[in-house]
Amino acid sequence: MNVVQKIYIYLQKNIIFMSTAERKAREKEALKSLILKGAKKLFLERGIEQTTIRNIADEIDYSVGTVYVYFKDKNAILHDLHSIGFQELGGYFKELFAIEDPMERLMKMGFTYIKFAMENSEMYDLMFNVKAPMEFLESSEKEGWNEGVDTFGALKTTVENCMSKGHFKGHLSEPLSFMIWSLVHGMCCLEIRQRTKGVKFANPDTILFDGYNEYLKIIRKL
Repeated sequence: MNVVQKIYIYLQKNIIFMSTAERKAREKEALKSLILKGAKKLFLERGIEQTTIRNIADEIDYSVGTVYVYFKDKNAILHDLHSIGFQELGGYFKELFAIEDPMERLMKMGFTYIKFAMENSEMYDLMFNVKAPMEFLESSEKEGWNEGVDTFGALKTTVENCMSKGHFKGHLSEPLSFMIWSLVHGMCCLEIRQRTKGVKFANPDTILFDGYNEYLKIIRKL
């Protein structure tokens, strides 16, 4: 067997090995996604507290042991779903950086946030109001909450861009960004939890966006 033949055989063996490894990796990711999809469906239908690992296993027609291969407990599943939500929201924020005027971008960012919250109210609740994802993060070896950092970072960068254009004089970028986030988040939570329905607003169906537009009138002057 000459050198060329040996090299050919070596390459063929490695190609087979690589394709098998890649296939297994894809199958592993597909099953993990299936578990998350089944868990999300049950969380939305039954609520987080009423959903168990066994319920999730039954939903996807796999054993409980299979679920535990991928997730150590329900909190780990909640954390991954919570991360997916932030990745999606962060993706929308990144698209907004095509808007050159930072003040226009900041205003659009709020509308995008509200739209996401209203269209994904259960996911929004998991992202911001359920303790389990953060409890998992605190008990795990993960270094930090990268998705949250990146999403808040997009807002803070936009606020700093506004400052560089002469807006928000005398303010500090981080606490100001936190205040903006808190204000819009609070309005979304009040709407999602239907607290806006019992206050006898003149226009309860539009109060969320009416309130946001009032906020915009204020920041345009800063």
